[in-house]
Amino acid sequence: MTPDIPFEDPHPEVDEAAVAQELSVIAEEAKQLHTVDVYKQCLSFVDYTSLNATDTPAVAKQMAKKVNEFPSRYANIPNVAGICVYPTLVRDVYLTLHSERRVSIVSVGAGFPTSQTFYHVKKMECRMAIEAGADEVDVVMALHCFLANDHYSTFSQIADIKDNNIGRCRRLKVILETGALPSLQSVRVASVGCMKASADFLKTSTGKVTPGATPEAALVMCRAIKDFYERAHRRVGFKAAGGIATTADAVTYYAIVKHVLGEEWLRPALFRIGASSLPNRLLSDITGKEEAYF
Repeated sequence: MTPDIPFEDPHPEVDEAAVAQELSVIAEEAKQLHTVDVYKQCLSFVDYTSLNATDTPAVAKQMAKKVNEFPSRYANIPNVAGICVYPTLVRDVYLTLHSERRVSIVSVGAGFPTSQTFYHVKKMECRMAIEAGADEVDVVMALHCFLANDHYSTFSQIADIKDNNIGRCRRLKVILETGALPSLQSVRVASVGCMKASADFLKTSTGKVTPGATPEAALVMCRAIKDFYERAHRRVGFKAAGGIATTADAVTYYAIVKHVLGEEWLRPALFRIGASSLPNRLLSDITGKEEAYF
C-alpha cells in the first residue's frame, strides 16, 4: 500500500438531515442552470458508455467512429470526454479513434462490476486494458472486503493497482457502488479511504446495482473530496454514473459539483458523467430537435 497520506478527516460523522437540507438549496440553484451553455458543458463531461454482455468489436468501433465524426456534424458543440467499454473492446476503440483525439479511452477493470475475483486477476486485467490502449480505468472497490470491515484489504488493493498498473494511465477511477453501501456514513468512509489510497476519481456506481447514482451519495462524496483537497492539497475528481438518463439528471449532478467544489471542478479532468442514453438527450436539448446521433 502507498505511504499513508497525512489526512485526518475533519468531518467523520455524516449528518443526514444536513445533507437533505443542503440538497434542497442545491435544487433551487439547479433551476437557474437549465441553459444551452450548461447542457453543452454537461455533454463535454460524458463518458459515452456501453457495458452490455452483447457488445461486439463492431459496437466499439461504431462508438469511436461517431466520436470521430462528431466535430464535423456539430461544429459548435463540444465532444464527449471519453468512450467507456469493457477491456476486451479497448483495442477496437484505440485502433478506430483518430490519433489526434482529445477523447479518453476508458475501460472498466478489476472484476467489474462486482470485484469478486482473485486479486492477481484484477491487477492483470487492469494492466492488459492499459496495454490495449486505455487512458483511464474504472475499478470497483472491493465491497466484499469493505462490508466485512476489512478496510486494509479494500484500500490496499486500490493503492496497489494504482502503484503497479496505472503508471502509464492518466486516471484511476474508483467506483464505490453507493447503492450497495448501508449508509451515507459508509459512503464518507469509503470516499476518504479510496482517496488516501491514491484514487484519481471517485465514482458513484457501476450502473448494475439499484439504486445507482443518488444526489445524497454524490453530495457526501463531493464534500469528502473538498475536505481532502483542503487538507491533503490534491484534487480528486468526481464521476456520477448509474441511471443518469435525462438532462435534468445531468444538471442535478452539475449543480452539486458547482455548489460544493466550485468552478475549478467543472472540467473533464475533474468531473465526468457516465451514461449511454444521456448524450442523445443532451444533444436534443442543445439543438432543440430530436437527436439520435449516439
